[in-house]
Amino acid sequence: MATLKRPQLPKLSTNRKLPKLPQNRFVSILKGFAIYLMIGLIALIFFVNLTGGLSTSQEVPLSQIVTDVKDAKISKLSLEGDKVIATYKDQGSTPKVVESRKEPGESIYQVLKNSDIDPKTVSIEVKDISFQQAWLSILGTILPIVVMVIFFFLIFRQAREGAQGIFSFGQSRARMFNKDSPQVKFNDVAGVGEAKRELSEIVEFLKTPEKFKALGARIPKGVLLIGPAGVGKTLLARAVAGEANVPFFSIAGSEFMEMLVGVGAARVRDMFATAKKNAPAIIFIDEIESIGRQRGMGISGGHDEREQTLNQILVEMDGFTPNDHVIVIGATNRPDLLDQALIRPGRFDRRVVLGMPDIEERKAIISIHMKGKPFTKEVSIEKLARRTVGFSGADLANVLNEAAILAAREGKTAIDGKDLEEAATKEKLGPQRKRMQSDYDRKLSAYHEAGHAIVGHFLKHIDPVHRISIVSRGMSGGHTMFPPTEDRSNETKTRLVEQITAALGGQAAEEIVFKDISTGASSDIEVATNLARAMVTEYGMSGLGPINLHPKSMFGIWGRGEDSADISPELRNAVDREVKKLLDNGFREALSLIRKHRSGLDKVAKELLDKETLDGDEFEAIAGKKVSAG
Repeated sequence: MATLKRPQLPKLSTNRKLPKLPQNRFVSILKGFAIYLMIGLIALIFFVNLTGGLSTSQEVPLSQIVTDVKDAKISKLSLEGDKVIATYKDQGSTPKVVESRKEPGESIYQVLKNSDIDPKTVSIEVKDISFQQAWLSILGTILPIVVMVIFFFLIFRQAREGAQGIFSFGQSRARMFNKDSPQVKFNDVAGVGEAKRELSEIVEFLKTPEKFKALGARIPKGVLLIGPAGVGKTLLARAVAGEANVPFFSIAGSEFMEMLVGVGAARVRDMFATAKKNAPAIIFIDEIESIGRQRGMGISGGHDEREQTLNQILVEMDGFTPNDHVIVIGATNRPDLLDQALIRPGRFDRRVVLGMPDIEERKAIISIHMKGKPFTKEVSIEKLARRTVGFSGADLANVLNEAAILAAREGKTAIDGKDLEEAATKEKLGPQRKRMQSDYDRKLSAYHEAGHAIVGHFLKHIDPVHRISIVSRGMSGGHTMFPPTEDRSNETKTRLVEQITAALGGQAAEEIVFKDISTGASSDIEVATNLARAMVTEYGMSGLGPINLHPKSMFGIWGRGEDSADISPELRNAVDREVKKLLDNGFREALSLIRKHRSGLDKVAKELLDKETLDGDEFEAIAGKKVSAG
């Protein structure tokens, strides 16, 4: 596994101008609407300013105004073109104002004279609005034309940008980290000593290619990093680029794919062309199995988008076009899915396998991630490394981060062993779940977990009990932990049989104590059944002898071979009988151990009901020192 210090995230850098991406359609619509609204508001303000504001006066017939003038009720008449505005004499704090309209071209003086009214009896004010009317006429003619011009301008610009966006689909999405970006070196990576030695030749070639060319050596064109999730494949590729001090292009396999046919192949061509311009360079393709799967297995035949993209990668890596000084590093955790043409010599020449770290590698990883964090004196790297057998580098980094969070939450100034233990348990089983349980459920959980512990304790090849708890975590109501005390690369038949027995110890305790069984053992039964079936069909550890009934399917996926048409019904029945035999023997052994050590079972269950959690030392104080094989 690999791990590293957390450097500052590098800035995206490229030595060519990126294409302008098309604007979001929704944003463009909002922008156009805002422009139209602004034009409308300007026109409205201009109109209001020219006309003196919007009228709020009451409109009445002109004859009524003439009658009120005759009755001396009106103090002033204002004329604005054909509009007649009448202001009544004082009737409180706000004078009454009404308006009306006269015939075009008709004089208000003549109207009053025709009604036998002397125009001098009322104040008449005439306003000249010819200038405003001229501007309104011009505005009413020009404004619609301006609005239409702006509308069509926005439409054509959006169409042009959309066309540019279509052509940009074929450009690579790879992110380039150049020499000026923060570098990751081999010293920042721990837990992958063998892999670093394998890749050191790649680094030396990128630094001094003449040394190899002088002897006629051909450096591998591609390196395939294989390993489970979290072991540091991506970080190791970054370290290779950092050591060689060359540009590093990073892209995920899924980023090549689009709904448009041919886009993936175009992006591959563009990516390799850009890398050659910046040579020597490294191209890193993460999750390469998403585009490198075996060809001819798709529903649409051999012409789907994924296969065209794969074909282009094959040509770029080993075709007629020279590809000097550009090395491709691929990462995958499913090498069985890759096309044979992709992993043959001449393309991915080397395979570097990364596994889970052993104890020394875990110590190195923990040491890196402990930097910058305060710890109490009793914290031991050795103890934590032994506690975390089977953890990847990503798991270890998360354990230390979770421990720091737990310590900060409780107001501590340093991280202690309890924080690390809780963080490791949380990483493996999930966080604690506080839920109300009845007394019967708590007693059932206590005896169930005590059953696992007692059975495992008296089986010689099972690792010592590390922790027992009836606190709910994840989907389980409790847990009993038997973490390995050492790294193992193989398992024996004896150990596997005892693991089946220990898994069934919880249900055996329920049957003996309560004369009944519960649904709480469902996951234990699943684990035991899968282990027994693997012993029969994969490992050859049964009466059927050395036989493998799990062949690969046509798609490269491991399935249940005993369910295929190539297996006879008699052999299937024999497999079921062997699996049932292993499970029955394991359950009988668990029942026997529970009956033999019933007093110890009751004591452990009582302590669990009182304390909820017991560590290994507290358990051994009750059950006695474990006697291991050999």
